[in-house]
Amino acid sequence: MAFDHQSFLKSLTQRPGIYQMLDGDGQVLYVGKAKNLKNRVTSYFRSTGLTVKTAALVKRIISIDVTVTETETEALILEHNLIKQYRPPFNILMRDDKSYPYIFLSDKDRWPRLSFHRGPKKAKGTYFGPFPSVHAVRDSMGFLQKTFKVRQCEDVFFKNRSRPCLQYQIKRCTAPCVDFVTPDDYATDVNLTRLYLDGKADKILQQLEGDMETAAMDLQFEKAAEHRDQISALRQVQAQQMIEKGSGTIDIVAGAVSNGQACVHMLYVRQGRILGSRSYYPKTPLAEEVSDLLEEFLPQLYLDGGGRPDLPKEILVNAQFEGAQVLTDALSQRIGRNIEIRDNVRGFRAKWLELAQRTAEQNLAGKLASKQTLQQRFESLRDTLGLDSTPERLECFDISHSSGEAVVASCVVFDNNSGALKSDYRRFNIENITGGDDYAAMEQAIRRRYTRLMKGEGKLPDILLIDGGKGQIGVAKAVLSDLGVVGVMIIGVAKGTTRKPGMETLILADQNNKVVARPQQPALHLIQQIRDEAHRFAITGHKARRDKKRRISSLEGIPGVGPTRRRDLLKYFGGVGEVKKASVADLMKVANINKKVAEAIYSALYND
Repeated sequence: MAFDHQSFLKSLTQRPGIYQMLDGDGQVLYVGKAKNLKNRVTSYFRSTGLTVKTAALVKRIISIDVTVTETETEALILEHNLIKQYRPPFNILMRDDKSYPYIFLSDKDRWPRLSFHRGPKKAKGTYFGPFPSVHAVRDSMGFLQKTFKVRQCEDVFFKNRSRPCLQYQIKRCTAPCVDFVTPDDYATDVNLTRLYLDGKADKILQQLEGDMETAAMDLQFEKAAEHRDQISALRQVQAQQMIEKGSGTIDIVAGAVSNGQACVHMLYVRQGRILGSRSYYPKTPLAEEVSDLLEEFLPQLYLDGGGRPDLPKEILVNAQFEGAQVLTDALSQRIGRNIEIRDNVRGFRAKWLELAQRTAEQNLAGKLASKQTLQQRFESLRDTLGLDSTPERLECFDISHSSGEAVVASCVVFDNNSGALKSDYRRFNIENITGGDDYAAMEQAIRRRYTRLMKGEGKLPDILLIDGGKGQIGVAKAVLSDLGVVGVMIIGVAKGTTRKPGMETLILADQNNKVVARPQQPALHLIQQIRDEAHRFAITGHKARRDKKRRISSLEGIPGVGPTRRRDLLKYFGGVGEVKKASVADLMKVANINKKVAEAIYSALYND
């Protein structure tokens, strides 16, 4: 049943609001906002001028739901919430659910601590950021540790030290844990750290230069040399960065669109320093221009308070877009201060924006080239196997273990559009088999995987790749036959006698184990890539499972000592090593440890 748009448009209001386009199953295809609902929705049903993607959307529309709002700003916020809720296929989707990392400087302690932080900001202190990546945080903390020597150790470790740790020996800490530094000198280091994170490097240099001269005049030449080294390190960092005049807090956002693909590259400037950059590759079903991309992408980036709690004062973009003012109004209302979105800038800002745009274009070109190569490899695989059509989805299984210990099976998924689909990867912890029986492990993994797929928990592949020979293929055929799985081609990847890359042969299970000795190079490269990825994924899971099994505390298994008492013991003594040194009387000093439990702990650790 076709959508009667003419009747619908006659009664549609001209007020601001949002519209939801739905298909025959009631699924939301697209969510949009409009200053004038009638004008905006009418534009989808004009006879000419529609893009191919927009025309494809219109053909699937069976009904449209409309919600009227008081202002365009309200419409923007509602649109954002509905996109997050329904994730419509024709909207730009930004998959970035992780929280951003910060540097945290405590202020409640006598000896403040500098640490990495991600998540809710509950502790008392100052949070600096957000940083674009963990790598950017680590770099900054490494520099601060070498330059100003503020402690970064955990409080439990700090409070139970009786002598300086290695960080003091390599001159990355002043050992406040054992009072090797005075509170005043440590407070100076903390203040310099705070000034650096606030972007006030010039003020730090002035202070350090004055301290160096004073120390030299007082004949404290070691102290003067230390200040000299700090000045040198700071100037080196400044030389590696472009410094904004003042203390700018800016996001530079540049988009690029080509052949249905998009890239958004961001530079993060905080307190006048470029902290890092990040590229996004959102799906852009309807965006044809950079302005369309930014209009849909930026609200998702900034309106989600969980992902971006600290908004910049300025957002620089490489194209004007219609909803810029509406977005700034919404953001300003949310945080209680003004935010600017600008596309016409000069000086350093123009250079940064040019850099971001050039990077976005280069990254997108690389993405498109990679996608083209991927498509060629899938087509080569089609030709090698003599298929009527290009396969769309491949799965590959592999097994990893150490002499039968901690057996883990992996399943990786590739498609001809995106390559590796890591969200569809699966690992299986193999249980109840004879150690080293790879056939049984493979049988269990495939059965568990395809039982779930047959229940509708995923999509069946076109080709199932097995890292192995005829034995493994036989196992796979038997399992799929038992489960009633049809339409899946089974291929074994045998390494050959030399086991060298490039000498692999393909064994086609559906053609009486026909052997393809020399696959086309692009097809072979694709198979090698998938197989190696399955191998990597299996080994990673196996190592994690093996190490977890071997990483058992000496305190586990002691009668009367559960998780709470183990935590109390480690918190009081600082580690298992110190617990082992403790007497029964010492153990009884811990909360909830009576004489009977203390004797049990002492006996277990002494016998151990």
